[in-house]
Amino acid sequence: RCVEETVRMPQVEQIISQLRLMFDWVVVDLGALVDESGYAFLDSADYIVMTVLPELVCLRNARLLLDQLVARGCVEDRVWIVLNRAGINGGVTKNDIEERLSDEIVGLIAEGVHVIDAGQVGTEMLYWLVGSRELDGGLMCTASHNPKAYTGAKLVKKGAIALSGDAGIQDIRRQIEAGMPKAPGGGTSEIVDIWSKFQNAALAFIEPAAVKPLKVVVDGGNGMAGPMVGPLLRHLKLDLVETYFTPDGTFPGHEPNPLLPENRQFIMDKVSSEGADLGIAWDGDADRCYFIDDTGAFVDGDFMTALLAESLLGKATQPETILYDARASRAVADTVERAGGKAAINRVGHAFFKGRMRREGSMFGGEVSGHYYFRDFYCADSGTIPALLMLELISERGVKLSELLEPYRSTYFISGEINSEVDDAPAKIAEIEATYACLLYTSPSPRDRTRSRMPSSA
Repeated sequence: RCVEETVRMPQVEQIISQLRLMFDWVVVDLGALVDESGYAFLDSADYIVMTVLPELVCLRNARLLLDQLVARGCVEDRVWIVLNRAGINGGVTKNDIEERLSDEIVGLIAEGVHVIDAGQVGTEMLYWLVGSRELDGGLMCTASHNPKAYTGAKLVKKGAIALSGDAGIQDIRRQIEAGMPKAPGGGTSEIVDIWSKFQNAALAFIEPAAVKPLKVVVDGGNGMAGPMVGPLLRHLKLDLVETYFTPDGTFPGHEPNPLLPENRQFIMDKVSSEGADLGIAWDGDADRCYFIDDTGAFVDGDFMTALLAESLLGKATQPETILYDARASRAVADTVERAGGKAAINRVGHAFFKGRMRREGSMFGGEVSGHYYFRDFYCADSGTIPALLMLELISERGVKLSELLEPYRSTYFISGEINSEVDDAPAKIAEIEATYACLLYTSPSPRDRTRSRMPSSA
């Protein structure tokens, strides 16, 4: 992969010549070497060119490049032509994105798939579509919370269960590496509008009439939160202060990742200056949301998990299980037990939360990263439902968010995620096991809990 501008074509050809001695095919990602037209001219027919197109170059130029390769005899049936769509989130128009997505659809149809095209939607809307229609799978073209230079795809299988590096993605990789047969063709496609049905499904989690006209600062990060959550919030007659609520892949305000302090400082200051009751910020594809209390302070993810769990357990008609991730403090487990539920610690990662919730019927799961999963939402994560539940909770309690959080903040210590690098990880794990294996954690008494300061890494 040639990404340094100092790497020139003669060097590339020399490297390729060496690789051709070892491999039947050589794939070259030219990156910065591709000029603004999107073309790459190579003299040899012994290798295939795969390009990272400049931000303003549409897919039609890639097709022209492919035509050149076909004319030179470079392309045969066994060759994969794939585009690394770097820059799809920045500097391109909506038409450019749609054009690129149309080729994904053409590829799926060629494989005999019936494609349901939901258009430009939030990630959780895809989850809802796959779950509600019992589809075989889904693909969301998104860079999630990443900066504008990136794009990617989130994949789910039947039941809206996520594929990940540890669950499914490597199987797909092995199939590709083993060689794919010629596409059979015969697929079809349709365009659907799921907005109103999704919105009704989200509103069903609360009693809309219970929500008071709170003053709320919202920061969509120029992602999908504005189109997806905005209509619901306006329906609730809130006093909204909307910021960065229009999708814009250049992200002019800040990167769409509120988990980073520098990206949430804006909304923290805005809540304070506006005298708002709270603030809500979403990441780029709007499947995660974060809260700012009335004092302008950020709300930690495990405290939010505890509050959401308490709200949901209050609506339950029988004892329920709540999942929380291994980084959380004791705040979640203590709150769940106090509310009559069962708290279960879980491995970090959406594939592991969704899979376990589906197997065991857990009501709700929360991660400190801002992912919140709901059984009645096909065990998928949502950035819409937590916002609605929190607005309902604050309204029903008749108190400020900072007051709801005070018992947690005065009782539990949040260290944040602490990562350590060691030279020999297996040896260090063995040392930790030898030191602490004989110790069993027993749940402290309520009096002891008020004294404890459990770090989130505990």
